[in-house]
Amino acid sequence: MSGVVGWSQAFDEPVPVPGGKQLVTLRDAALFVTTLPKAEHDAPEWQAAMEALLLVAEHNGPTMFARIGMMRALHRHRPKDTPAPRRKAANAYRLIG
Repeated sequence: MSGVVGWSQAFDEPVPVPGGKQLVTLRDAALFVTTLPKAEHDAPEWQAAMEALLLVAEHNGPTMFARIGMMRALHRHRPKDTPAPRRKAANAYRLIG
């Protein structure tokens, strides 16, 4: 992590958002969340993301926590229980001896 603290801290990897834009710093992420419609902004996932952003910015925490919060909020409508990919049945072998 670099010596930058506060809202100017950059994510380890930018956070992709709809429209092809990317959020590079904590400030970018906070501004993105504040521009959401009120109904979306008030969702528990977005509230948790903002809390993570605040904790990281104000207490110099790991930016990965804020990135995870943003990613979870961005993908909150995706199904959580996706079936595991089907596995090919194992071949049965006999030992000849």
